[in-house]
Amino acid sequence: MAGRNKQPLSVIQGNGKSHHLTKEEIKKRAEHEDKMRGNTDKVEAPSYLLKKQKEEFDSIAAELLELEIMSNLDVDTLSRYIEAKSEHQRLGPIIRNLHPVEDMDAYTKLNRTRKQLSDECRAYASDLGLTITSRLKLVIPQKEDDKPKNKFSKFAR
Repeated sequence: MAGRNKQPLSVIQGNGKSHHLTKEEIKKRAEHEDKMRGNTDKVEAPSYLLKKQKEEFDSIAAELLELEIMSNLDVDTLSRYIEAKSEHQRLGPIIRNLHPVEDMDAYTKLNRTRKQLSDECRAYASDLGLTITSRLKLVIPQKEDDKPKNKFSKFAR
């Protein structure tokens, strides 16, 4: 039986469940996560994407970079997402122009392909944090300045 996925330190701290981690463990884990985050100096649309796809890539990448959840390592995943999404959208009008009874074989095959592309899009979107549920898993802890003041905090040392 597999255990749960390892959660980022910010999620653990954001949930207030970091009491089982020592200061040393927190420091090591934070350093490790910073190393694993990756660089962002080469986040640009690949040359094989079409012009409109590159524009979408740039738009989505800018938002993900602003959220600090994208790096150079995610460029390929975002490109695949955009390609699958484009193909999914391209099949829509073709399928709508077919008659389900008269063109049953073509209709069935194209619908099956469109469903596979939809599933691909959903998986990539989840991996990239493009869905509301995947973003909600990204709990960002409040900074000390943002935390509400406790009326007794002035007595703390």
